[in-house]
Amino acid sequence: MKWKRDFGLTLRSLLTGFLLLIVYLIFLSVLSVLFPELGVSGMFLIVGLFAFVQYFFSDKLVLWSTGARIVEEVEYPELHAMVERLCAEADLPKPRVAVMQSPVPNAFATGRGPSSAVVAVTDSILRLLDKDELEAVIAHELSHVKNRDVLTMTVASFVSMLAFLVMRYAIFFSLGNRRDSGPIMLAWIVSILVWIVSTLLIRTLSRYREFAADRGSAYITGNPRALISGLYKISGRMDHIPAKKKQEIEGANAFFIIPALSGQTLMELFSTHPPLEKRIAALEELEAEIRGY
Repeated sequence: MKWKRDFGLTLRSLLTGFLLLIVYLIFLSVLSVLFPELGVSGMFLIVGLFAFVQYFFSDKLVLWSTGARIVEEVEYPELHAMVERLCAEADLPKPRVAVMQSPVPNAFATGRGPSSAVVAVTDSILRLLDKDELEAVIAHELSHVKNRDVLTMTVASFVSMLAFLVMRYAIFFSLGNRRDSGPIMLAWIVSILVWIVSTLLIRTLSRYREFAADRGSAYITGNPRALISGLYKISGRMDHIPAKKKQEIEGANAFFIIPALSGQTLMELFSTHPPLEKRIAALEELEAEIRGY
């Protein structure tokens, strides 16, 4: 299938960015009124530095945190050949390939753009999935690369990072300076609200990006049924993985095709991924569209 530009994804990204900008401006206005001497520009600079590091070194940070290792073609020739073939279908330069030693079957992509991307898989997913399913999973990750999701989510996370810093340190300053504890506590409450709102917006965008990457996988492979089968296998295997092993890689949940740990009900609002049943339903609709029935 020919790759289709996801205008829904573009519009949602723009809308989320606009709403986050409004939240950010309101937040800065409140801080400047409460603490004219606080130095908002300094905090802006610090968070900007964090965002810069996260963006330009995200691939190294994620690989380091997960223990994934860049592998050469001679080590995993079939995996490299598969990635190269899928990149040709997706009109992407071939990314670096990494393998992560973990009993948790999963895959992720990172890097600030197509020219610096890394696609990683766990050794357990190589054993769990058949060829078509593995292709579909890797195509999902390549869709994240093609949609430049790392760039978008890094920019979108800026407001949440700033609110989190204020929320974390405002209570500390209020305990150390009881005379000015009123404004500081108010700033703390506002920071909590801003963090919640911005996090909800970011996670909503993240969930839609997973839907978009699922569709991208179908466009690249022309086989949404393979991704459906792969998602079922990965999810089913998760139930048999010791909690300790899943907690070891919990920090990279946002990058995985299926999070190692996921919440239910209310926590679903804060989830980076949509529920599996909704992803399957969307893929089944797309399969019906492809097959013409």
